[in-house]
Amino acid sequence: MLAALLALLCAASGVLLVLLLWPRESALGMNWLLQGCLGLGCGLGLFSVIFFVSRASGSTNLLVVDFAVFALLLAGYVFRRRRTAVVTTTHLSDEKTDPDWLLLVLRAALAIALLAALYSAILRIIAHPHGDGWDAFAIWNLHARFLFRGGVHWRDGFPLIPWSHPDYPLLLPAAIAHFWTGLGYESQIVPALIGLVFTFGAIGLLFSSLAMLRGQISAILGGLTLLATPFFIEQGTAQYADVPLSFFILATIVLLCLYEQNSGSRRPQGLLVLAGISCGFAAWTKNEGLLFLLAILAARLLLFFITQSRSVRAEAPPRPYITYENARQASTSLAFFLAGIVPLLLLIAWFKHSVGASNELFSSIVFHKLLDASRYHAILKWYGKDFLRFGDWLLIPGTALLAGLYFAAPDERMQAADPAFGASRMALVMTLAGYFLIYLITPYDLYWHLRFSLNRLFLQLWPAVIFLFFVRIPVLIPTSSNVESVSK
Repeated sequence: MLAALLALLCAASGVLLVLLLWPRESALGMNWLLQGCLGLGCGLGLFSVIFFVSRASGSTNLLVVDFAVFALLLAGYVFRRRRTAVVTTTHLSDEKTDPDWLLLVLRAALAIALLAALYSAILRIIAHPHGDGWDAFAIWNLHARFLFRGGVHWRDGFPLIPWSHPDYPLLLPAAIAHFWTGLGYESQIVPALIGLVFTFGAIGLLFSSLAMLRGQISAILGGLTLLATPFFIEQGTAQYADVPLSFFILATIVLLCLYEQNSGSRRPQGLLVLAGISCGFAAWTKNEGLLFLLAILAARLLLFFITQSRSVRAEAPPRPYITYENARQASTSLAFFLAGIVPLLLLIAWFKHSVGASNELFSSIVFHKLLDASRYHAILKWYGKDFLRFGDWLLIPGTALLAGLYFAAPDERMQAADPAFGASRMALVMTLAGYFLIYLITPYDLYWHLRFSLNRLFLQLWPAVIFLFFVRIPVLIPTSSNVESVSK
């Protein structure tokens, strides 16, 4: 009963946070699924923050704090609902062009793939109750035990075991410890269920966002692509933090695209705040999330200056490089985005300072490695190999298939989401470049480091890559009206 109450509080708090910042729309379409998936992830993020702040401040009334946060979110949502007028939104998908027979076949395929993935995930959880791999019990669940068992001395365990990466952010361990504290004991099912929530939440988020922006056929194909990635399902049940990180990276990009596709003077700034919160949760999940956060901020700023430069060259009369109106809009959007990021960045900074553990990757940087050409060659070689073998597919690698279709298809991406699409694509490229730099300076054996981490780094970006692919690529399906027009 208590476990059900905690799970309900977690999910309800996350959904209320999403609804509090979501624009009130008519013709919601698939929004209920999108909001629900975002709410589950945000709820776990909130639970981790609540637990960590309570533990750091010495508070022992965790359930009281949970109910207080829930009550505040509920009051804010009710107040906003009474004061805010309904805002209509232009949706870019067009369901009328989707043939019924094709939708029926694709829906059946998606349902079968979803059931097969769920069955496989449950079997893996039963076979590996403590997680499948070293990092599960030696890092993430170990840190959760530090938080759960340590009480006021929770900091003491982290620096004692340097090989457990004590500087890693605590979204996953703190969320696990939150449920353990509520239950009063360490239940193996808690980290397993959290892994399932992030795994299938990412699938639901991908499907529902593509349904809004591109239609159900693109949504089903995108969902099938992710479900058909064996490595994604394997890692989702391994109790690692890579799939949770992929969830928040995808959520950030989805929310930015949804914001950009709303035009008019009353743009939904709440989506930017929510995107900032999701980006902050990504940084609170793994150090790689910090790299993505810096990349998405840099990409949005860089794209703004590139766009302004192109608009100046396109205009015949001379005019200012950056107009006041454009600068004001850009600074406003950046401010709302940062409003969601900054509180979590401050939390991360305080954690890293209070624990006092240095990151082993940057503790002994040897700059001569940057001049070693053999390291560049080795990393590029592994990038190429993992690009082809990533995902554990049986026959054709999904990465190669999507890349071929991406460059072969005509450039007919939706115009309203171009700024978010361009910035997101640039951010993912910057993140990959950041991974490359880390490998250059790593203090570990380079081949060992590449072998045991690169495929998981690719996995962190994979759901977002699938989303951007189907946002850009139009799914051209022949309909009866198309056939008639061609015959004429």
